[in-house]
Amino acid sequence: MKRLLSAAATLGLALSAGSLAAQDFTVTNATVATGDGSEPVEGGIVVVTGGRVTYAGAAGGAAPAGTVVDAGGGWVTPGIFASLTDLGLYDVSGVSNSNDLSARSSPFSAALDFSTSINPASTQVAVSRAGGVTRATAIGTAGSSIFAGQGAIIDLGDDPEPVVRPRAFQMIELGERGGALAGGSRPAAHALLRNALREARQYGEASGISGSRRRPASVDTGDDVPIDPRLVDSEAERDDVLLSRFDAAALVPVVSGQQQLYVRAERAADIRSVLALKGEFPALDLVLVGVSEGWLVAREIAAAGVPVIADPLDDLPSSFEQLAATQDNVGRMVDAGVTVAVGSYSDMEQPRFAPQYAGNLVSLARVPGRTGLTWGEALASITSIPAQIAGVGGRYGVLAPGAVADVVIWDGDPLELSSRPTRVFIDGIDQPLTNHQTRLRDRYRDLDESDLPKAYDR
Repeated sequence: MKRLLSAAATLGLALSAGSLAAQDFTVTNATVATGDGSEPVEGGIVVVTGGRVTYAGAAGGAAPAGTVVDAGGGWVTPGIFASLTDLGLYDVSGVSNSNDLSARSSPFSAALDFSTSINPASTQVAVSRAGGVTRATAIGTAGSSIFAGQGAIIDLGDDPEPVVRPRAFQMIELGERGGALAGGSRPAAHALLRNALREARQYGEASGISGSRRRPASVDTGDDVPIDPRLVDSEAERDDVLLSRFDAAALVPVVSGQQQLYVRAERAADIRSVLALKGEFPALDLVLVGVSEGWLVAREIAAAGVPVIADPLDDLPSSFEQLAATQDNVGRMVDAGVTVAVGSYSDMEQPRFAPQYAGNLVSLARVPGRTGLTWGEALASITSIPAQIAGVGGRYGVLAPGAVADVVIWDGDPLELSSRPTRVFIDGIDQPLTNHQTRLRDRYRDLDESDLPKAYDR
């Protein structure tokens, strides 16, 4: 329903619904970590009114509002913003009928819009929410082409409208997998990519349209300007056509810089090749993904101003394109001035492990001769920085005046493995933390056979 409304109508609906459901509350007696890279403040408070944060910091800095929630000495952080997940795109990954992760037999690639398949009732959504994840970027995997399709920004609220921004970015595979998908080698993948971008640019110019849509002025509307029908219906002649008109139309916003291009590349040489694309296509809004050997070219990445979404657990080579992998990778890139988010998880359906990954980087910094992150940097790598890379910085992933009230209360240091969320608020709304896993735990935590389901009656 949301996608069928105009931007103005959707915004009005969102404001109306938010004002009715969002809670005014103040979290007290807490260690407050704002997610902006600063260190936590003991004995702090967080004030939320109308679904927005109005204050986060030391006690006494603002008057309490609404219901007072005593954190009992626990911690308060912004919700985790998980980068590159497959949340909501499958129920059982091994059952193809419930799995929308890849379209290997589809005639389309770049035009695939994964926002149309996000299922808010997915078990993985509820499990991740209970782990403190409040927002995420969701995307499937490349099937028959290097182009995986268009990913979405979603929220994990317990409601039927998960999509915050559809078609937020385009995702492609380079490196070893991209080479295999393109015909068997890296040169084939790069030639396919450059040809596709050229076709999209030619298609947009011939149609008289430089970009098919813009980023919405307010992501809270959940709306976006769809692909211009003139692009899809254009009969403009194109030379050396390899893309369908629908795929070419989907790439016009990429080549014009209106839509981000996420590129997975692991080895240093591949990263340099991606950065060189801006010489031919200067408007590209690039984001590097994976980047196992990023520390080798960190200065070049920083100079190009290209952010990175990195897997922090790449500490040993698992392929020939990761021979220089090291767990120091993230810390060394940050030290070189690269904007790095922790994401692209080895186990993508478990973004709730993000605090553990970030905590590993804090511990690494304490090992002599190793390079990790400070506590504040580590929390930012799973909250404010992923939001910044996704184009919604300052609105999500941070506890600051005006930010959306995605607030998580923890029973301890959130980067410690033993800590867990006790309350999760999304858009200022208290969320349920029960899920399939907690119900199974509660059913089988003792040997009382009266708890068994009917199928097990004797």
